[in-house]
Amino acid sequence: MPIDCFYVYPTVSWDAGGNSDMIPGPEEKGVIREQFARFASKCRPYAPMYRQATLTALRAAAIGIPIPVDRAMAYQDVLDAWNYYLEHDNRGRGVVLIGHSQGAGILTKLIREEVDGKPVQSRMVSAMLLGTNVPVPKGQDVGGAFQHIPLCRKAQQTGCVITYVTFRAADPPPDGSRFGKVDIDNMVAACTNPAALGGGSGDLHAYLDARGSGIVEDTAEQQPWVKGGPTITTPFVSVPGMLTGECVSNEHGSYLAVTVHHDPAEPRATDIAGDVVVGGNVRPEWGLHLIDVNVAIGNLLDIVSAQSKAYLAVMEKK
Repeated sequence: MPIDCFYVYPTVSWDAGGNSDMIPGPEEKGVIREQFARFASKCRPYAPMYRQATLTALRAAAIGIPIPVDRAMAYQDVLDAWNYYLEHDNRGRGVVLIGHSQGAGILTKLIREEVDGKPVQSRMVSAMLLGTNVPVPKGQDVGGAFQHIPLCRKAQQTGCVITYVTFRAADPPPDGSRFGKVDIDNMVAACTNPAALGGGSGDLHAYLDARGSGIVEDTAEQQPWVKGGPTITTPFVSVPGMLTGECVSNEHGSYLAVTVHHDPAEPRATDIAGDVVVGGNVRPEWGLHLIDVNVAIGNLLDIVSAQSKAYLAVMEKK
């Protein structure tokens, strides 16, 4: 593979403490399968373990009984892995940095402190910071989180950032949502639509877990993919023509609005799973956070392919 991908996974660990251990369990292996394995068709994959803040800690905080969490340790683990990768494995190759949720937040900090404006920035093919709020000045593509790294506005652009949070178009971020907003004056949460980087709406090329969302347990059950049809035996399904996405910025926030299209004459499912469900109730403040990556992974793969070719073309001219 001509370039590398360095991936930091989201909050998935159910280890007992506030921070996970360094032993890859079914949660870590499962999220690699969901979010990252396909990228190995475009780049050499690197996915370091880190002692992340756990789902155990997240749930404890939600019920008002917080447990200690060392977020600095989680970041330091990823920083150490990044430095080891640069010293032993990179060998001057271009690299795409990919993260979701907690992983994207850690990568945002790492890029800001270790990449932005530094020599290694020339090796960053792009950064895909998904399911996190990346601040950017209103109406601008650079500034905010990064001072020298702009948002991506076309697939062949390199050295740029792709970032978004997903909500159903009919259910925008509610008051108190943790996504789609930043508490910084004159800043908004950046949104780049992987289905239409130049703007507007585009078809989302999703690969969805056949069971619903395979990342965490707190999600709605997926309705049968084909009414009266055969049981789906593959781990993932593709739903061509069913999903479109458009970056929207309004009084609710800045986010990727996902529309589910359904033809009543078709036998396939009328909706997709992906909402966070707790105690039988959908938590609207989370949007479609569980499938931020799955909903557009085909588009992201196409972008990595285009960026890889563009990056290598530039390197050949040097």
